[in-house]
This record gives sequence, C-alpha cells and structure tokens, in this order.
Amino acid sequence: MLLNSSPSFNSFLFNSNSNFLSKNHKSQKSVPQTLRVVNSNDVDAFTEKSGYLFKLSSSEADSLNDYDLKKIAAIYKRKPFILLRRLFQIGSTFGRWLAARYVDSITEKSDLMFKIRAAELRQILLELGPAYIKIAQAVSSRPDLIPPSYLDELSLLQDRIAPFSTEVALNTIEQELGLPIDMIFSEISPEPTAAASLGQVYQARLRSNGQVVAVKVQRPGVQAAISLDILILHFIAGVVKKAGKLNSDLQAVVDEWASSLFREMDYIKEAKNGLKFRKLYGAIEDVIVPNMYVENTTRRVLVMEWVEGKKLSEVKDLYLVEVGVYCSFNQLLEYGFYHADPHPGNLLRTYDGKLAYIDFGMMGEFKQEFRDGFIEACLHLVNRDFEALAKDFVTLGLLPPTSDKEGVTKALTGVLQNAVAKGVSNISFGDLLGNLGTTMYKFKFQIPSYFSLVIRSLAVLEGIAIGFDPNYKVLGSTYPWIARKVLTDSSPQLRSSLQALLYEEGVFRIDRLESLLSESLRARTERVLVEDNDSKVAVKQILSFTLTEKGAFVREILLQEIAKGVDAFGRATLDSLTSMANTSIPFAASSSSSMTKEDMVNLRTFRRLMLLLAGLQKNGGSPVELKRTDPSKNQNMYSEEASLISYQFPSVEEILPILSVIPELPPELQQQLLLLPADLAGKLISRVTARTIRRMFL
Repeated sequence: MLLNSSPSFNSFLFNSNSNFLSKNHKSQKSVPQTLRVVNSNDVDAFTEKSGYLFKLSSSEADSLNDYDLKKIAAIYKRKPFILLRRLFQIGSTFGRWLAARYVDSITEKSDLMFKIRAAELRQILLELGPAYIKIAQAVSSRPDLIPPSYLDELSLLQDRIAPFSTEVALNTIEQELGLPIDMIFSEISPEPTAAASLGQVYQARLRSNGQVVAVKVQRPGVQAAISLDILILHFIAGVVKKAGKLNSDLQAVVDEWASSLFREMDYIKEAKNGLKFRKLYGAIEDVIVPNMYVENTTRRVLVMEWVEGKKLSEVKDLYLVEVGVYCSFNQLLEYGFYHADPHPGNLLRTYDGKLAYIDFGMMGEFKQEFRDGFIEACLHLVNRDFEALAKDFVTLGLLPPTSDKEGVTKALTGVLQNAVAKGVSNISFGDLLGNLGTTMYKFKFQIPSYFSLVIRSLAVLEGIAIGFDPNYKVLGSTYPWIARKVLTDSSPQLRSSLQALLYEEGVFRIDRLESLLSESLRARTERVLVEDNDSKVAVKQILSFTLTEKGAFVREILLQEIAKGVDAFGRATLDSLTSMANTSIPFAASSSSSMTKEDMVNLRTFRRLMLLLAGLQKNGGSPVELKRTDPSKNQNMYSEEASLISYQFPSVEEILPILSVIPELPPELQQQLLLLPADLAGKLISRVTARTIRRMFL
C-alpha cells in the first residue's frame, strides 16, 4: 500500500495534540513546523564522500555489534587501503580548511570570511560522518565557548542533516522487521521528518492499534565508519597523551565514548533504555518520556511513541530548564542512570508546556560511591573546605592516592576561593573547569573515563540554559537538591559527611546548617516560584522537614544542640540571678561566673537556633567564633556576654509563628512534635548528670 511512487504514500497532518486530521498529497505548507519533512533534494554528503567505508562483509559487520577495539583493528588490518584513504580524507579536508583560515588571518580577512568558514566546517563534518558530527553536537551546546557564527552552523548538525534514500530506509524496515511495510503501518510519511547523524525519523501509524509513532531507521554504513574513525581517534589520543605528557588516560576516554556510541547504534538497547528512563523519571512533574514499542524494534529500526514540540533551545522557557536540572539531579545523584547526550535536538518543549526526552541511545551509569563522592565534593566546594575537597578528588579518581594533598589544598584555595566567594548561585560549572586547568596539570589530575560523560551532560545542560540567560549557573540550580539530599539521605557515607561538615574540631557550625536548610527549601519545581518572606511559611517548611522520618538525623543533631543551649542558658540565668543577689547585699563578695568557653559557644548557637526555628535567621551568617581572651578575665567577660546574648533572644511575639503553624501540620507530624519535649528533657538530664559527676570526681 505504502510505496514511494504510490499516490496513497502521503504525509500526515496533526494538530498540536497529535490527533489525526487528514491526508494531503498536494502541499506541505499547512504542516506544523515540527512536522515539516526534510528536503529529499539535499545531498547526503556522508554517503557521497565516505561511502567507500560501507563495504564490509556480513560477518565483519556482525562482529562490530559491540565495541571491541581489537576486532576493529583486525578488520582494518586486512583493509590497509581503506584505512590510508580515510586518513588522507581526514587530513586533507581539515588541512585545506585550516590553511584557508591561516590565509584569512594573514590577509586580514578573518572577520569577513568567518561565516563562510563556519559553513565549510559544517560541510566537512557532514562529509566525514557520525563520529565527527557527535563531537560537534556536544560543542554546539556551549554558546559561552563557541563564536555565534560557528554555533549557528554546528547547531544545524543536531537534527537537520541531509537524509539518505527513503527507498533504502523502507527496505531496511522490511528486512529488519521481516514483514511488508503495509502490514506493519497503515500509513507512513513519504519523507523523513528529521534526519540526524545515526539515523532518520519517519512518522507512521501502527496498523495493530492505530497509534501514531516515530520510526527511526539507521543510516547505512554508520557502524563501519564509526568503527574506523574510533580506531584512528584512539591512536591519535595515545600520541597526544605522550607528546603532551598528559596525566589523563585519553584513550580510556575515547573508549568510554566509543562504547556509548556503539550502544547508541543498537536500537534494541535504546528501546530498553527508554523504558527504564520512563520508569525512573516519567513520573516527574512536567516531564514526558515516550513509550517504546519493543516488539517492533530491532538493532537498526526503532518504533516509539510520537511526541510533538519544539527544541528547548528555540523557546525561552527557564522553568523547563529548571525541570531539566531537577531531572538531571535525579538521573545523576539519585539513581545513577543518566542521559549522556542531552543536546538541544534531544530535548523538546511540548505544545502543552512539558519537557520531553526523545533519544535514549547514549546513556551513562554513575556508581553509588561516585555519586556520594560527587555530592561531598559539591558540599565541600560550596563551604570552602578545600582540604576535604582534595580528598574528594581522590575518591572520584581525579587524583592518585599518593598525590600531595597539602599542595593540592593550597592550590585549590588559591584557584577557587574567589569563585566560591560570590555565592553558590554564582558558581559557573564552565568557569570552575577553566580555573582548574593549571592545577590539574601541575598535580597530575586525571579524568576517569566515566567522568567525561558526566561532565559533558552537565556542561551541555548549562550551555542550553546560557542560551536563554547568560548568567545561568547549573550548579547554583542543582545545589538546593544536593543540600536536600545530604540532609535527608540515609547513606552512612553522606551522614558521616554531614556530621563532619557540621562539626569542625568539635564545634557545631550553625552557619553551615542554616545554609543547608536555606538552600534545601529552594529545591522546588512548581511552575510559579514565589519568593515568600513570610516567617510563618519558613517555619512550617523547617518543621515539616525536621519532623519527618527523612529529617530524623538532622532532628537528632538539633535536639542535641538545643539541649546544650538550654543548659548553657540555664547556667547564664543562674549566674545573672546570683550576681543580682550579691549586688543587693552590702559588702557581699562578688561571685565568679560558672560559664565556660564551651557554654558561651553553646549559648550563641542556641540563640541562632531559636532565630532559625522562628524563621528570622537569614542564610549567610558568620560562623561561630571562639574569642581568644585573657584567662584571668574570662569569667567576668563570659558573664557580661551571656547577659547580652540572653537579651538578644527572640521575643514571645517572634516565637509565635512556631506555635501558630502547629495546628496546620499533618496529624502524624503533630504527634512527632509532642514527643520532642521528652527527648529534649532526657538529653538535658544526661548532660547535667554527666557534668555533676565530672565535678564530683575531677
């Protein structure tokens, strides 16, 4: 029924809700922008210029289903002329282009020829094929790094590549699925609706259930071309590492990337990836993950649910970027299964304002120990604990265990101090990597193969956002979710990290807890993000968090510190009453304060905790400091300072928000709240008893 020459081989017309309307075989003018077919008159430069690579026997092609560098080398060892021809093609095309750029510079025509050279570079990449296009796609997502003219040209490589023959595509579908095409689909578009580096997409309707689907068909020859190019790139990476005396294993990075590319060329794996991604992240608000039709999918043909929309980079929707950041947080730090190729062509804004992921070929796995290490590194970076950050780099495999950690700490402090001083919301992921360049070289940093895909995923996401807002920082948007995870996660490693972060040399860092709580409360994905300064709202959020099971660890820390504070407050009050009594009695000797240095620290912390729980303390307070004073004057000074701090405690009116929100809490949280006084009393009695015993025997 559906042959290219048949008059019934028509394109579909859909409205914004993807409902079937009618057939039209006269004009494409009324087709929505996202459904316009790719111009079949465009020249398939890859097939034209690199078609000689396609000639592999069936046994050779089958042996390349999975990435195996030894097998690839063995195949092309028997085909030296193809290898030499490819090397000549790569060298000559890039050589001519670089020579033209050099001539432009010496003739002072660089600005005049800039757009022309950018277009020529895109054409070169199209001729060389998928491996080089994939590299360009990653680069094209960084408007802060690439000149606009080159960015415009390279962006066309995301989904506007000349298609290969539809006749070849239809034959591939029939061969792969083993059925005539009209038995599988009741209708199919006469030309592809999109063409990319590895394949092209047709719009069709399944005969079995009438569902509108996208049918992705793999380009001929991509496996052979990518295999040979990876062999060449692997060799070049080894030469560059030796010549540049680099610490990173560039060949391992190429291997990791190559493995992901080979997985991407297996559409059965992509379908399974899509189903897993849908299961893990499909329930996130305003995220759409299309369904996969595994029964109609083979290694070279993929059938999935049709999704309509515009590329995220073409619509200025920062809310959806935030949704993408939240989804990426879940991918990287919650489940460790992440989209490693989030370029703009793979992220759509649907017509009902949701974020759709549509390509699941290149996925990455982030192991639990590395996820925890990454979270700890972010924590230590934001809190300027560069000594701990140096240890995190060892955990992540960025530094060898034998490295000079003291030297690394000093270097990190010098390089990152200013960047972090601007605040977490102003930390640029790209700038951090740039600033670390010299330090990484000096201390033999290495980029583990797994880490390259993680870096790429985050860098691409920040690049998309920068296209809308030049001041956007992906780390600043991700950190609230990191803060919430650190406060709520039951992982022993993260709990140990939280304990170490909040207690520095035995002193409770209330400022760090304030920062974490404040940041965690920003971790929201509602469409309307309202900045609410109402202290009642802040109190309700803090109580709702600390009274839940997830907040149990932080609740225990708070109770412990409040018990210390109440004890110190009681001793300060007793000192004050004693001092007043002595003042009223003539000739009475002045009594010394019973307050210790530790009591003073606990009293200051208690005051800030009360302000925090009352919703009055703002983030960014100074850390608790221990004043260095003359021991002979300590007691009197402690007494005076204790009296001053006591007067600065929140008033009854300021404490009222805590009481007023209690009836608004869920019943289970109210019940948990009723248990707190008994817990606090128990901790306070234990503390007073321990001090009494110490005084009796010491």
